Amino acid sequence: MEHLKKINMRILIMLLLATQIQAQINSCDSITYWTDQGQGLHVGIDTSTIPNGFDSLNIYWGVCNSSLCYAGSGINSFFGQITTSDTIKVCYNIILYTANTFETCPEYCDSLIYDGFSWVLFSMGNPVGIVEIQNKINNNKMYDLFGREILRPKGLYIQNNKIKYER
Repeated sequence: MEHLKKINMRILIMLLLATQIQAQINSCDSITYWTDQGQGLHVGIDTSTIPNGFDSLNIYWGVCNSSLCYAGSGINSFFGQITTSDTIKVCYNIILYTANTFETCPEYCDSLIYDGFSWVLFSMGNPVGIVEIQNKINNNKMYDLFGREILRPKGLYIQNNKIKYER
């Protein structure tokens, strides 16, 4: 009987720890950031979205354009090297601290472009299908491999959507 109580107590402690870990992971999900609308890139964490109960936090930023990546830290950070003609990737890591523990949020990244007014999410979307263009022209004209019309074929050429060869 005593043995079962120890096992049940261990299971209870494990369940409590799992519940606490799950609650901590969810606290990172609500954190958001902002950007400004000017030259260079100002970024910052929206502190109103940080869950209650945390004493302090560390934030580490990474911003990359097509050629280089830049690092920053703090609630707000400025990247003067970024221009509005860049397509950029903004990433941040957050560590939340409480009295005797800390929580590391997973790295979060977005790709952004400047639309003339502000930085917006850049998304290629999710393609749902590819439709091939059906352009069947059978006019007996002959074309070289660059798509230029030819009158007398020599070597490889295209006629009626077929590759042909003439010596």
